[in-house]
Amino acid sequence: MVASGANRAVFLDRDGVIVVPEFRDGRSFAPTRLADFRIFPDADTSLRRLKQAGFLLVVVTNQPDVGAGIISSETLDAMHRCLCDSLPIDAIKVCPHRRSDNCDCRKPRPGMLLSAARELSIDCASSFMVGDRASDIAAGHAAACRTLFIDLDYTEPKPVDAHHVVTSLAAAADIIASQDH
Repeated sequence: MVASGANRAVFLDRDGVIVVPEFRDGRSFAPTRLADFRIFPDADTSLRRLKQAGFLLVVVTNQPDVGAGIISSETLDAMHRCLCDSLPIDAIKVCPHRRSDNCDCRKPRPGMLLSAARELSIDCASSFMVGDRASDIAAGHAAACRTLFIDLDYTEPKPVDAHHVVTSLAAAADIIASQDH
């Protein structure tokens, strides 16, 4: 049940969930050039289905390549304009910091989710976090969201505590849209 006056949301990691990542040695990496920025084919239909089910859609993305000087903030902004022009996204929250910066916004910490929840009147307990890494799932749990892990078979450790494990955003949308709220 959604708290009075509060919105439900689906928080979405960007790379590996909405955007096709670059794969190297069994790991995924964010694209660093606008020319390499591609949205997964199922993203539009999946996100529109979630919007029709009454969810706000909030992208929460770690982008340490900005802090490391690998990608400019202007290129990142252009990528996010492309997302917002193509998909029904309500907000994008970015952590540009590196792990060593020890900030509160970088996943697995819930800072981006909690910030969006305050700004958009989101009830996290009625919301979902969808991600392709253990840090996404940890951030979702820390914000009291239900979690869906998209398993793209990376070589890194998988989360063991996701509420659901799927292989695509479309499968995640199916589960979320079928939940009794």
